[in-house]
Amino acid sequence: MSNLHENSIIIDGLNISKFERSVFEDMRKGGVTAVNCTVSVWEDFQKTIDNIAEMKQQIREYSEILTLVRTTDDILRAKKENKTGIIFGFQNSYAFEDNLGYIEVFKELGVNVVQLCYNTQNLVGTGCYEADGGLSGYGREVIQEMNRVGILVDLSHVGAKTSSDAIACSKKPVTYSHCCPSGLKEHPRNKSDEQLKEIADAHGFVGVTMFAPFLKRGAEANVEDYLEAIEYVVDLIGEDKVGIGTDFTQGYSTEFFDWITHDKGRYRRLTNFGKVVNPEGIRTIGEFPNLTAAMERAGWSESRIKKVMGENWMRVFGEVWNV
Repeated sequence: MSNLHENSIIIDGLNISKFERSVFEDMRKGGVTAVNCTVSVWEDFQKTIDNIAEMKQQIREYSEILTLVRTTDDILRAKKENKTGIIFGFQNSYAFEDNLGYIEVFKELGVNVVQLCYNTQNLVGTGCYEADGGLSGYGREVIQEMNRVGILVDLSHVGAKTSSDAIACSKKPVTYSHCCPSGLKEHPRNKSDEQLKEIADAHGFVGVTMFAPFLKRGAEANVEDYLEAIEYVVDLIGEDKVGIGTDFTQGYSTEFFDWITHDKGRYRRLTNFGKVVNPEGIRTIGEFPNLTAAMERAGWSESRIKKVMGENWMRVFGEVWNV
């Protein structure tokens, strides 16, 4: 691990791994300071509460390497104490059900990032694999309440119209926490240059994913291909509005990918990823330092590396969470 990586705040804007001791240990090995961990996709209110309770128990159990993140100060403390800060995040607003009051409840439990839709339709709006009717009236209320309590609006899997509506509706910065540019590869989950500029122009933020099916060379990709995607977005919208959102799925078997490619995990198949393997050189979370090394090899300045690896996320989190 280079000194630069070791001395930087490293933030992963999205991780949906099988959260267990071995994965958390790998986060420490990779020098990850804080990570947005998915605790809800299609789960309803009650099941999501169960998931949060389970994660809180793990944070207590492994308190020598983990800490819960509610504020950006907690991330700074995690860095100082050589721990990984766990940020609770949803990849769907399904758990809000039809009750705006649940949003504040989840914020108080530590939920700090919520994606509005996961691939398909819900009460809030439409995902990227569906005919997009845009943000609903209830969806506008949801965003207003998320702004009020300080939860970051995530639009990674959201359809283009719902996404545009949400960007216009939100009074605070919003994010694509984990996406790739369709300028390098056409895919329903990738974002066009216009979409990337739209979110950046509204003071929003883009986390670039390394999920191989979204990268130009797919399963053949390596860490340099991941860097190519990051550089594409940086060149388009500037180095201050880009960060990392790996979408790590460490510890899962092929059954997991079968689950996430079906609507609600059990209905119609929306897509088929084929073989999913992380880019060579960053196959595991413990190999995170290889990304910083690739940036150094590419001649990136130290300040740009520090921004993209974590400082930019820190700024956006601060703007949204501090209410």
